[in-house]
Amino acid sequence: MRLTRTTKRSTFPFGLSLSKPFGELRDGPSTSSGRAVRVAVACAAALATTLALAAPPAQGVSKNEIVLGSIQDLSGPIAGFGKHVRLGMLLRVDEVNEQGGVNGRKIKLLVEDSAYDPKKAVLAAQKLVNQDKIFAMVGHIGTAQNNAAMPVQFEKNVINFFPVTAAREMYEPFHRLKYSFAATYFDQMRTALPKLVKEKNAKKVCTLYQDDDFGLEVLRGAEAGLKSMGMELVEKTSYKRGATDFSSQVARMKVAGCDFVVLGTIIRETIGTIGEARKTGFSPTFFGSSATYTDLIHKLGGKAMDGLYATHTVQHPYLDEASQPIRFWATKYKTKFNEDPTVFSVYGYNVIDGFLQAAQKAGPNLTTDSFIKAMDSLTIPADMFGGPEQTFSPKKRLGNDLSRLSQLQDGRWKVVSDYVRP
Repeated sequence: MRLTRTTKRSTFPFGLSLSKPFGELRDGPSTSSGRAVRVAVACAAALATTLALAAPPAQGVSKNEIVLGSIQDLSGPIAGFGKHVRLGMLLRVDEVNEQGGVNGRKIKLLVEDSAYDPKKAVLAAQKLVNQDKIFAMVGHIGTAQNNAAMPVQFEKNVINFFPVTAAREMYEPFHRLKYSFAATYFDQMRTALPKLVKEKNAKKVCTLYQDDDFGLEVLRGAEAGLKSMGMELVEKTSYKRGATDFSSQVARMKVAGCDFVVLGTIIRETIGTIGEARKTGFSPTFFGSSATYTDLIHKLGGKAMDGLYATHTVQHPYLDEASQPIRFWATKYKTKFNEDPTVFSVYGYNVIDGFLQAAQKAGPNLTTDSFIKAMDSLTIPADMFGGPEQTFSPKKRLGNDLSRLSQLQDGRWKVVSDYVRP
């Protein structure tokens, strides 16, 4: 059997072929066939580069669009918050899209309902991250809900941007995909509680808190604040998320002789607790975190809510005393949604505004890495709603640690302290 030695031919684009090694073509005499091959190789390289540049630079980012996701409570116990966070975000999204978007890309916001249930938050995150392919999660409401959903996001390199919760877990422990904007519940309590306890000359401080990650953050901040004064909580009582009856907890605190109660509560728990206390003749000073700083407390609870103290960063936009820019903003909000804005509308609006500032700074080639680089040198100026300046760095993922006190007086929140730094 006769063996025939053949030269292996390599096929190139445009129908050209090569039977000599590259080195021979490169080093040997210049020929028309050699030039053709070199042209073909250069064209192929240019085509590959063009295709690479045309590919989507990151999940949720296309030539004309950035897809964002958010998880809100739209049907559960804090649906009043979730609704207005969503509307505030939509207002800012509509504004920027009407102006042409950010670096030529429109914003698409997808919102899922968790009903304030961590298990539903996980399912919502899975849908947004894996099916809808969002670039970032923005303004997700709830501490336990964020803690449950973040692992789903981080597995796919999806940023958790400005969640609507003031828990320390939103920026601690450090993770490159975490950014938070709100002074923490822990620091709110730790700094404001000693001042208010001294002012009221309180002797027996107690607490009622939601038995989850949110309530525990308020509890720990209260304990830290009292420890700095050489005091301890006299009574600790809790409730399950979604509870509606607080008579037994109020009875325990009354029996303990509490003259000051720290509330790790939100809307209906705050109203239910204070209402039960008033009914039974129990009249301590009530003090809550920024989770109780909402117009819904006095709208739903009435006159009985007067006297409640709460911490906060931005202020509720009472329009009859607001500045002209806030009134202009509120008019747009009411025209679009047929209702007045709330402080949670402000949160939602500012969340999207912060994202837009970072995305603009990141430039046309928006990726997770370019967004992080932009955020890590970003300063967000003080806003028209009273919120202080926010700054970020590669090691600083909480933009603001300042909070102040307000009190419900005659059915509206009145600021009663300056900003306090931890």
